[in-house]
Amino acid sequence: MTYDDITNMLKEAGLPLAYDHFAEGESPEPPFLIFLFPGSDNMFADNGVYFKISQLNMELYTNKKDPELEEKLEDILTAHEIPWEKSEVWIDSEKMYEVLYQTEI
Repeated sequence: MTYDDITNMLKEAGLPLAYDHFAEGESPEPPFLIFLFPGSDNMFADNGVYFKISQLNMELYTNKKDPELEEKLEDILTAHEIPWEKSEVWIDSEKMYEVLYQTEI
């Protein structure tokens, strides 16, 4: 999947979306989505990259726990055959939940 494929897929959630972060002063009210490619886990052969594998993080930010919204995002990932792992943290300084979906593409 390309950057554009990921962007189009996540837009299906109908939430504000940005790569890595919103510009200073332009951050929307929650809920919103952030995604980024924090690294790679490539396969190597014959002293080169044989197969590119990008790590993909998708971060859902909400000001309250929202299981229905999480399920909607998970349904989108499943429909696009994206396997994922999920974790969650409360960010006290921001008074927001971050639900992190991680995968490799």
